[in-house]
Amino acid sequence: MIRVFLEIIRITAIFLILGSIMGALIKLVYGNFGIDVDNTNGGWMVGISILIIIFVLYRNRLQFSGVYKGEHRVKLSKTLSAFLITSSVLMLIFAPLVH
Repeated sequence: MIRVFLEIIRITAIFLILGSIMGALIKLVYGNFGIDVDNTNGGWMVGISILIIIFVLYRNRLQFSGVYKGEHRVKLSKTLSAFLITSSVLMLIFAPLVH
C-alpha cells in the first residue's frame, strides 16, 4: 500500500516538474517567433500536448524505474505511442493558429 502511495507522489512530481520545464521551453520557442498563446485556446492545446508527451514517456520508460512493482506495468504499443506523439506535435504546431 505504501508503494502505491509513493508512486502516486512520484507521478505527481514527474508531471509537475516535467510539465513546467516543457511549458517554459515551448513558451521560449514560441517567444522567439513572436507568438503568444497565453489566454487563448491555443494555450489549452499546448497544455494537453505536454500532458500527452509526459504520459507516453511515463508509460514507456519511467514506470519501470519506480517503487511500484505491480503486474499491470506494460508499455504502450508502438502504433499508439506514434499516434499520440504525432497528434501532440500537430497540436503544438497548430496551437498558435487557434484563437
